[in-house]
Amino acid sequence: MTVANHTVEKIGGTSMSKVHELRDSLLIGNTENPYGRVFVVSAFGGITNLLLEHKKSGQPGVYALFSNDDNAHGWLDALSDVAGAMREAHGAVLDHPADIHAADEFVRERIEGARSCLFDLQRLCSYGHFRLSDHMMDIRELLSGLGESHSAFVTVLMLQRAGVNARLVDLSGWRDESELTLEQRIKAGFDQVDFATELPIVTGYAQCTEGLMREFDRGYSEVTFANIAAITGAREAIIHKEFHLSSADPNLVGAENVRKLGHTNYDVADQLSNLGMEAIHPKAAKILRKAGISLRVANAFEPQDPGTLIDEAEAEAATVDIVTGLGVVALEVFEQDMVGVKGYDQKILEVLARHKVRIVSKASNANTITHYLDAPLKTIRRVERDLLEAFPNASVKINRLGLVSAIGRSLEGLGVTERGLTALRAGDVKCLAVQHLPGSVDVQFLVSQEAEDRAIKLLHDAFVSPEAVAGEAHSEKAADSKKKETARALQAA
Repeated sequence: MTVANHTVEKIGGTSMSKVHELRDSLLIGNTENPYGRVFVVSAFGGITNLLLEHKKSGQPGVYALFSNDDNAHGWLDALSDVAGAMREAHGAVLDHPADIHAADEFVRERIEGARSCLFDLQRLCSYGHFRLSDHMMDIRELLSGLGESHSAFVTVLMLQRAGVNARLVDLSGWRDESELTLEQRIKAGFDQVDFATELPIVTGYAQCTEGLMREFDRGYSEVTFANIAAITGAREAIIHKEFHLSSADPNLVGAENVRKLGHTNYDVADQLSNLGMEAIHPKAAKILRKAGISLRVANAFEPQDPGTLIDEAEAEAATVDIVTGLGVVALEVFEQDMVGVKGYDQKILEVLARHKVRIVSKASNANTITHYLDAPLKTIRRVERDLLEAFPNASVKINRLGLVSAIGRSLEGLGVTERGLTALRAGDVKCLAVQHLPGSVDVQFLVSQEAEDRAIKLLHDAFVSPEAVAGEAHSEKAADSKKKETARALQAA
């Protein structure tokens, strides 16, 4: 592997479906030298949903149908649907008939290979000594890799047709009998790559002994991306999205009112992930942070715009960078005998972990522990049942709320809590609770679920609007002036 001053860049699935629009502007760029970059690609938009299950609706894909094969071979039809969707996806981005034919053959070979594999496994598990459940994670990994391998192969065809020396780096382990760790897989894939004369297009999925999906499920592509950046010693890591990382959702506060973040740090990125507004998967951010690599979040369709830089730099001035929210379920456990007794919180955490419930935030006092959770209500009901079994004298309450957070690299001296409560009160939004840990990068306001969107707009107006920023600048200037007057008075005395 040639050592070079390169960047590692990732393109998401939605943008990949328009990769032909990005060919000249982003992938090739406006310079004569398109090299010195590595592109990690996701599957074309919607393909992974068809292979596994729909990320939002839960509609079953090939994996889900295969794991619950109670209608003969429903998964077979689903796999055929995937093949059709893949052909449709590359047909929309490739122009040359030879490239389309090559992509069609690629899809046929991979889909038929997966079909044979699943058939063989099903037959094997018809014998009592073998259990299909023991292999389901391997199947999930196999199917996931199909989407990224396809999109990477197609992108290489498109770039080579345009005269670029693009190189496919397929980390999916297709028909590879070797057992490699993630680091070994990446090093083997890049062993002969010359960053100065080649443009590597890399699969977002990497087959490895650790099993990426076991820990990260569908967040694996960003973890692969971060590891490639760290292992190859990238100068910078870049994620290309279809939008800029901005101060709020433009649909809530108006596109004319949002501002691009421009510069923030990994602490803020972690808080955004916690609230479901991922700039990057938190595990991927940890990898980049440890390697000392800064991350840039850019708009794929505005390649000349530098986007938002995420690094370790401290803020030059205290400011609220972003206001965002998340619908949560407040799980409140009240037990009169909790005072001074250890073990309650640990038991609650054990139950939440057993049901794989994500904790967004928590609060407690002498006899009440409240967790704010991101999980379906039916799962929370199971948690409630287990808690009442563990604490028969406890009272458990469940409420749907909106958690709205004002986040910034530095909030010191801004009076975010007081100003936020004032803004919500003025907008007739009742604040049910507020949390601000000393030195933290966010202040959380709990409101009713129905008031969440309005609360975001009110807080954005209070902290991020031009009028609010101008007011802060005026207050800061007045404070500086007062300090100077005091200093002069002391000198005169």
